[in-house]
Amino acid sequence: MRLIACALFLVCSSGVAFAQQHSFVSWRAQFRGQALAAGITSETFDEAMAGVRPIPHIIELDHAQPEVKLRFSDYVRKLASDERRAAVRQHLDEERDLLAQVGRRFRVQPRFIVALWGIETDFGQFPGDYPVIAALATLAYDGRRAALFSRELIAALRIVQRDDIRPTELRGSWAGAMGQCQFMPSSFLAYAVSFRGTGRPDIWNDHADIFASIANYLARLGWRDGESWGRYVDAQDMPSHLVGLGIWKSLGEWQELGVRRTDGGPLPMTGQSASLLMPEGAGGPSLLVYGNFRTLLRWNNSQAFATSVGLLAEAGESR
Repeated sequence: MRLIACALFLVCSSGVAFAQQHSFVSWRAQFRGQALAAGITSETFDEAMAGVRPIPHIIELDHAQPEVKLRFSDYVRKLASDERRAAVRQHLDEERDLLAQVGRRFRVQPRFIVALWGIETDFGQFPGDYPVIAALATLAYDGRRAALFSRELIAALRIVQRDDIRPTELRGSWAGAMGQCQFMPSSFLAYAVSFRGTGRPDIWNDHADIFASIANYLARLGWRDGESWGRYVDAQDMPSHLVGLGIWKSLGEWQELGVRRTDGGPLPMTGQSASLLMPEGAGGPSLLVYGNFRTLLRWNNSQAFATSVGLLAEAGESR
């Protein structure tokens, strides 16, 4: 009976694998028409998709995304750790001249560039080594977020076609984010730059292009280099209708409403406007956030992420 059961299992497994492969071939044929209609040449498509097969582990990772999120304070403590703050200072020193050039050209403070680089790939240590074309094809084929990943796959094919990059050179995370700044293909097309103007942007290896691409992204979204991100404040007993990104008030107005610095001192009278956030509700941390905080949210729509970037940037503020 055991031998029969094993034989049946092998037959069933082979049948499932064959059915999945047949289904992927059908999907690829349909997607080929979609890609060609979007301007991808048949030569680019056939070269990039040759030998591409679904990667089961990527589907497992996508379906296993955690439903329970870390508390705001825990998330910030993890991303803006003391070790990472020290690393921000170290990299600001090591890359001082290059970062100064990038900062001047794009009008973005270097400390924010390094903070984003640190959070995205731990300063380039963990950019991911998945084949981006295959990863995106897997996710587009799987169907859970087919529209999103189909668009990103076409963007990746456009990179191959536009920049004459070999498909195997596109490496990144299992979800298709590429290089040391973790740009999705559509972001690469929109914001990646060659800092020295010597060719296609290299966000995998060239620090000049990595820093410039991060800065260009922020600048194009309205970054203000004369402003910071925000600050933690003391805002006890603040009415809930005054809390949220939809409420803008000057720092002077917040001062009149009783908001103070965490040490009890007065807010700086800079003329800036800010919103009050209480990400853990009453009794939790309070923040006043400026326009640049909103720009960081367009990079990653997470208040904890944007706060972590701001805190890391503060570690290098005196550099």
